[in-house]
Formats: sequence, structure tokens, C-alpha cells
Amino acid sequence: MNRDTGQQLRIPSLMVFGLVLSILMAVGMPHRAESRDLLPPKEQKDTGVDETKGQSFDEQKRGVPQSIFISIQMARGYEVEWDSFGRQGWYTQDPRIKAIDPGTTVFTPSTPAIYVVFEVAPLEDPAQFGAQWFLEDEHGTIVSDAPIGRDVLEVPGHSRWGFLELKSPPNGWPKGNYQVKLFITPLGQQPFHAANHVGMMRFKIVDQPGVAGAAGTQAGTQ
Repeated sequence: MNRDTGQQLRIPSLMVFGLVLSILMAVGMPHRAESRDLLPPKEQKDTGVDETKGQSFDEQKRGVPQSIFISIQMARGYEVEWDSFGRQGWYTQDPRIKAIDPGTTVFTPSTPAIYVVFEVAPLEDPAQFGAQWFLEDEHGTIVSDAPIGRDVLEVPGHSRWGFLELKSPPNGWPKGNYQVKLFITPLGQQPFHAANHVGMMRFKIVDQPGVAGAAGTQAGTQ
């Protein structure tokens, strides 16, 4: 009788022990958690059409650099001075680019191209200089996100001078005010990303520049 009673008491004890062990194993066992991004991934946009504000390079002061530029001017054209260093006629890999009528900001509809001529400190690495130009309304707001034109110049390392060419549309320039967005990017990157927008310039297209064009040229040379 006593022996049977002991066996009967031992059976519930084993059941309780097994239940406790199961609970401890369930609590102590690590749970596999599914990883996920807190924010959904964003698709990189061609942000060249996004509205961005940049420094204006229209007002030049001699000896005062602006951004990476030692000087930057709008012009009717450019000349290449191959004798920039050493004696006249010597070849140089970094010729000086000289603006023609620097500071001119008023042009006629028949102007074939407008130039942005610049000088920078010698570059340690090659870079891309880019420009996009847009028509503005009377309030200075860009009319369309699509640029009228684009130009990109690859400047080698240790170079200082360059220019961007703003070519006329096929049927000539429509009259009005224009904004030029300027970009600087390392080689291999998207040339017109909003993060690489460094500044802007403006010019105007009229039938007859007259005194306004002369005034703009004089202001740019001061």
C-alpha cells in the first residue's frame, strides 16, 4: 500500500516538472525576428528639374571669389590665350580663356550662343561643370521644369579655366528673362543632381539691347 502510494505521488510530480521545463525552454529560446526597413527606400530622382535656390553669380567683385570660382562672367564669346605661360607661342595644356565683352547680360534673339567663362583654383581631381537654362516669367519663376538647353564641360585635374556654351534654340531665342543653373560634380556622377547645384546667373533677350546691353558690359568689367 505504501509503495503504491509513493508511485502514485511520483507521477504528478514528474508531470509538473515536465510542464515547468517546457515553459522555461519556451521563454529562454530566442525568437527569430524579421528585419525590415523603417522607411521604404526612396527612388533617386533626376533632380535637375527640381526647383533649387543657389547663389547668384551675376554681381562680380574683383578679387572676391564666389563658391569655387575665382571669377565667372557671362560673355558674347571667348578667346584662347595659348601663350598664357612662358614665352609667346609656347604650348600649354591649360590655356587661359579670355571672355569677349565680359559681363554682358542682354542679347538679341539671333544670338547664336551665350558663354559663361570662368576661372577656378587649380583642381586636384577632374570635375564636370554643367549648365541648364530656363525661361522665367515676369515674377522670376521658371516657366517650365524642362530646360531649354544643357551643356557639360569636363575639366581635367590641375586646370583653371573653362567655359560653358548656352546654344540658341533652333528658331532663335524667345524674348524674355532667363535663368542659368550651374552645377559642379565629380566625373562619373549625374551632372545635374540638385545636391550639386552651386549657383545661378540671369540674362535677357530683347529685340534691341541698346543702352542696356552696354550698361551690362560695363558693369561686368568693373
